Amino acid sequence: KSLSVVKSPESMSVTTEKKGETVSLKSNAVRVDFNVGTGWISFFDKQGKALFTEKDYGAQFTPFNDAGNPTFSVRQAFLLDKDEAIYGLGQQQVDDLNQRNHKHFMRQRALYASVPIIQSTKGYGMFWDNYSPTTYTDNPQEMSFDSEVGECMDYYFMYGGNADGVIAQIRDLTGQAPMYPLWTFGFWQSRERYKSQQETMEVVDKYRELGIPLDGIIQDWQYWGPNSNWNSMNFDNPEFPDPQKMIDHVKKKNAKIMISIWASFGPDTNPYKDLEKINALFN
Repeated sequence: KSLSVVKSPESMSVTTEKKGETVSLKSNAVRVDFNVGTGWISFFDKQGKALFTEKDYGAQFTPFNDAGNPTFSVRQAFLLDKDEAIYGLGQQQVDDLNQRNHKHFMRQRALYASVPIIQSTKGYGMFWDNYSPTTYTDNPQEMSFDSEVGECMDYYFMYGGNADGVIAQIRDLTGQAPMYPLWTFGFWQSRERYKSQQETMEVVDKYRELGIPLDGIIQDWQYWGPNSNWNSMNFDNPEFPDPQKMIDHVKKKNAKIMISIWASFGPDTNPYKDLEKINALFN
């Protein structure tokens, strides 16, 4: 069961036809060809125009030891048209919107927000449904997704006809995304960190004094104190003696405040101790 997909399978009318080892399934929108010998799949529009195709050697499964759990690394390659542009993959640190001729190691980390969804100028999209670190590669030979861990190879093909149609299908597949409040689209002030609640309040005050629009400010790390208290999610740093006062001050200045939390815990924090009790700590 997918952690991302909320849509349930639906009954629909399809016709089937078999020629040799190829079975064709046709709906009112697309045709899918499946080679029963190799597992090779190709997608076409209802007029028979080629949209997207796997490389003919099929899915690749390589045995992988995942921290003592025997599993697989999974890889699938696809063929794209020479002049086809591909967009998506989330926030990658490249100058180009077009992801052709790029290679990305996709794992969530600072400055990177990876989303394994592509969208083509041919009017289709594809969601690679895998949560492990994944390498996207595009070169003149092929485009591929290579995931470190996977019990199966799972992706969703979406034909929307254009960019808006593809996004609509992504929303239908993974859930509707409501618009954020208007203030989230304004300017958010952030830096490596503010070292005290006084500094945070003074920055907001200065923006208001200068008449520069400001919708929010971000209080980043070390408000919790020393590294042994990393991400306690408490204001244990003595430079933040009254965090409620800081939050109220920012609100009175008609701004929002965002407080950063992290994905790990220091040994003096309550979450660390709770995880240690149930042997759920991983380095």
